Amino acid sequence: MSEMHVLLIHGITGSGPWHWQQWLAGQLREQGVRVDLPRLPDPDRPVLDRWLKVLRERLEAVPREAELVVAVHSCGVALWLHHAATIAGRDRRADRVLLVAPPALDWQHPDAQDITPYPTDAAALRRAAGITRLVVGTGDPYLSMYRAHALAADLQVEMDVILDGEHLNTDAGYGPWPSVLRWALYGSVPLNDRFDTDTYTAGPSQDRLRLV
Repeated sequence: MSEMHVLLIHGITGSGPWHWQQWLAGQLREQGVRVDLPRLPDPDRPVLDRWLKVLRERLEAVPREAELVVAVHSCGVALWLHHAATIAGRDRRADRVLLVAPPALDWQHPDAQDITPYPTDAAALRRAAGITRLVVGTGDPYLSMYRAHALAADLQVEMDVILDGEHLNTDAGYGPWPSVLRWALYGSVPLNDRFDTDTYTAGPSQDRLRLV
């Protein structure tokens, strides 16, 4: 069995001590999994080129024989989509990627340079990873459900919708999140909320929305 390596990429301002990425990193390390949660350069004022450089350095540092699992949050999703669209299949490919709570394509922040708009290239996404999945929360101030469904369709990925999950960050209670731990370890889906209650899974088309 190959060694597992999990790379966690934060969004703007980083992941605070109570963020689910910090919780996940601790849980995985307790189980002997190698975890990398880098602090990207100047997280309060992200610059795309600087963030991309770090992401690619961390990807290339993972042994080729290792199982590479990536979970990205918020602007980290936009970063991954920029990465996928510009690697042309040459860089280290992930086995599984989870895109959590991206901002909308037209989201803007005065301190973020070139993060949005981001590419929505489904073919590039398949070159960057074997499996990619999107998870969003209803009530997210940075991404409406209409736009979330459109993004899933453009990327041709399945999407889990966490009811009242908002931006799936510390302010929303994420925090401990057992289903993201199961996904990281085993690829278990769908992603449930922090209490493991029902969620919705949608395919690339809204017509495929179903309760699971």
